[in-house]
Amino acid sequence: MPTVIVNGQEIEIGANERLNGIQVARRAGVDVPHYCWHPGLSVVASCRMCLVETGRRDPETGQISMLPKVVPACQTPATDNTVFVTDSDNVKAARAMVEEDLLIRHPIDCPICDKAGECYLQDYHFEHGRAERRADLKPFTSRRRDMGDTVTLFVDRCVMCTRCVRFTREITGTAELMVINRGAHEEIDVFPNHPLSNKMSGNVVDLCPVGALGDRDFLYSQRVWFMKKHEGVCAGCATGCSTYVEENQDQIYRLKPRENPHVNKWWMCDEGRYGFKHIHSEHRELLPRRLGDNGEYGTADWSTLTGSLMADLQRAGRLAALVSPHLTVEEAYLLCKLMREIDPEALLAVGPIPVIGSDEVFPNGFAIRAEKCPNRRGVEAIVAGFNRSESGWRDVLTQVANGAVQGVWVSGGYKHDWCDAATADQLSSASLLVVQDLFSSPAWDVATYQLPAAGFAEKDGSFVNVADRLQSFRWAIRPPSGVLPEGHLYWRMLGRNGLYRSRVVLDEIARDFIYFSAAMEPVPAVGVDLKVNQLAGVAAS
Repeated sequence: MPTVIVNGQEIEIGANERLNGIQVARRAGVDVPHYCWHPGLSVVASCRMCLVETGRRDPETGQISMLPKVVPACQTPATDNTVFVTDSDNVKAARAMVEEDLLIRHPIDCPICDKAGECYLQDYHFEHGRAERRADLKPFTSRRRDMGDTVTLFVDRCVMCTRCVRFTREITGTAELMVINRGAHEEIDVFPNHPLSNKMSGNVVDLCPVGALGDRDFLYSQRVWFMKKHEGVCAGCATGCSTYVEENQDQIYRLKPRENPHVNKWWMCDEGRYGFKHIHSEHRELLPRRLGDNGEYGTADWSTLTGSLMADLQRAGRLAALVSPHLTVEEAYLLCKLMREIDPEALLAVGPIPVIGSDEVFPNGFAIRAEKCPNRRGVEAIVAGFNRSESGWRDVLTQVANGAVQGVWVSGGYKHDWCDAATADQLSSASLLVVQDLFSSPAWDVATYQLPAAGFAEKDGSFVNVADRLQSFRWAIRPPSGVLPEGHLYWRMLGRNGLYRSRVVLDEIARDFIYFSAAMEPVPAVGVDLKVNQLAGVAAS
């Protein structure tokens, strides 16, 4: 195996691995500071912050010969017997010089900068900068201009790393950004009449190592050190991007992409990034209600509603359930299990699959799916495991309208309208209709039981994306008062002891359904990311 020496420590790398000095130093537990380098973008070696000393070790004699000058680690390949030194006096002096040069022209406006608390320039100054400032403090300007609908540029904060420019050229292929002027007068700008408006434009804010690019939606709304970061999965489409949910006191302020080489790499689309607003919508349904004998709805209490709902389901007769593709794998399993325990012949079908437009694939392979639900594959696998014969949700509606089904449970969780008046009219033929959803709809308005649902960030569980990759996550915020997450309700109605635990349910599913057998691997309860679909002969990874 090729061996690389980092600060005297030998690191083995794969025979076919193509690593640079920054990457191999990370293997040794050493962080090489950098501004312009990013693993998902081309290498330009322009910031010079990653300068290191390098050389080679003679494999026969063991003698090391070093180059006379420091070199950028991002541009230096790590090959067999390459030597890197990241902590010498020359390296420290080079980093201090780069930091000093950047700060001569950089406005010292950290107290009003959105990036404060997660800024590379701040962190590197304290770790690698000079002890004292040698230049005079000067009044600064705060020139800013909108780059598009989602991003604002604070011109004087820019360190010209050009990450944003390379992103629009190499990842989205839209190339709206460019570098204007020359020398110390260089600036980032958009091409005339071509604003930054691609569907992944928010990623340039994540890429910016300083406070030059600001998210107009997040700007001045929250200090980053007040927010808690939770691992999540985007529920905007079938891609299922790995994300971070960042919140403070149960208020979501932003979603950011979480690196996952199997799903979304380092990116996410703007549709998913800003698609959490419905969680805090004033139009959400927040209280359970039951239709009374007088034809009016009365607010119910969860402590008593569970028992009455169970009794009504047992008396209803033939049952059916429309299982939403917005439910987690665990919730779908518990709902199907509940219906089959009450009625062994209960009809089970996947609910409506929201599809908008067509798939959009970018040059790097990232895709925004037309299928606007996170777990269609997982829910289909659960329903197929319970069903002896295949039936669609429209078949269920037909049987309800014909009187063959007397009780129906409809799970929703859709952000947009999914049920029209004709569908609601068919569902209203059932003597017992339970609708569990985020927002009111024609079906909600004719339901016997109106049950508020939890949003994607308010529940535990797993989603399976379009590529059969299962990802597990924990709740990031608590649901509003009056909302009981679906998994908790089904767990309670099934008479299970203790609190709802999604990992316990996933283990049970993995034992019973071959599709999910990879989930039996000894993986942690949070952050599970593995390939399912064992039926197709795909090995777990």
